[in-house]
Amino acid sequence: MDSLRDRTALPEPLDQALAGFVRYLTAERARSAHTVRAYTADVRSLLEFAAAEGSTAVPDLQLGTLRRWLGAQSESGVSRATLARRAATVRSFATWASREGLLADNPAVRLKAPKRDKSLPGVLQQQQLKRLLAGLEESAQDGDPVALRNKAMVELLYATGVRVGELAGIDVDDLDPDRRTVRVLGKGNKERTVPYGVPAALAVDDWLRRGRPHLARPGSGPAAFLGVRGNRVDQRQVRAVVQGALEKLGDTSATGPHALRHSAATHLLDGGADLRAVQEILGHSSLATTQIYTHVSVERLRQSYQQAHPRA
Repeated sequence: MDSLRDRTALPEPLDQALAGFVRYLTAERARSAHTVRAYTADVRSLLEFAAAEGSTAVPDLQLGTLRRWLGAQSESGVSRATLARRAATVRSFATWASREGLLADNPAVRLKAPKRDKSLPGVLQQQQLKRLLAGLEESAQDGDPVALRNKAMVELLYATGVRVGELAGIDVDDLDPDRRTVRVLGKGNKERTVPYGVPAALAVDDWLRRGRPHLARPGSGPAAFLGVRGNRVDQRQVRAVVQGALEKLGDTSATGPHALRHSAATHLLDGGADLRAVQEILGHSSLATTQIYTHVSVERLRQSYQQAHPRA
C-alpha cells in the first residue's frame, strides 16, 4: 500500500469531501476500521483519477468520469469481484455526497460494473477438518504456547463460525466457559453471543491455563489471544495459522479462515440446524446472505446423488 507521502495531493474541496465521507462511515455507519480503510482507498483512487483529468470539486464528478475510472481499474487487471466492490463504494460515496448537497445529481446510479462471479464458498469435509485439527493437536502435545494458541484459535473458529476479526477482538472476559459461549463484536459494532462445543472449550481452556501466561506481558491487557510479543493477535497472524494448517492437508482448495466459517455454516445446515439460527450464529443482517450455504448443501447433495444413484 502506498504511504501517505506517495499519495497524490487532492484539490482541497475533494480532500474535504473525502474526509467528510470517512467521518460519516466511522461516526454514523459505525463501519470497522478495515472497512473504512478499504472505502477510503477506493474513493481516493477515484478522486485522484478525477483530479488528474482536471476535476477540482465534487460537482465535477460526472458519469463519464466514473466510467473511465472503472475502465482504468479493469485494464489494470483487478478481478470482477474487486470491480464490483469498488463500484459499490463509489455509489455509496455519491449517495452520501448527494445527501450532503455536494452533488446536485447522483451520477453513480447509472454506473454499471461487472457482476461478481457466482461461486460457492470453499467448504471442508468433516473428515478433512478432523485431520486438520488432529495435526494442530499433535503440534501442541509438547505444550508449546504458540501451538496451544493455534489449536485453540482454529477450534474456536470452526466451532463458532466467527469472522477472523471477531476472533482477534475477543477478550478473556468475553468467554463464558460454564455456558460455553463467547461474546463477539461483529460488523456495525453489533454484539452477539455464540455457542461452542466441548472440543473448542477444552482447547481454549488449555491455552488460557498453559499457553497464554507464557506470552502475556504487562501491556497485554485483556486480549484472549496473544502474539509472541504479548500483544493482541492480529488478523494476519490468524490467517497465516489457518492457511498453514490448510496447506498441510494437501487435498483441498479451501483457503483462509473464511473456509472454516463456510464449513461451520454448511455442517450446521447439513446437521439439520434452522436457517435463522445459523443466521444468528454467523451475525448476518440478512437471511439471504445465509442462504448461500443452503446452495452449498444442495450442491453436495446433488453430487452425492449423481455418484450413487444408478439412474442419476
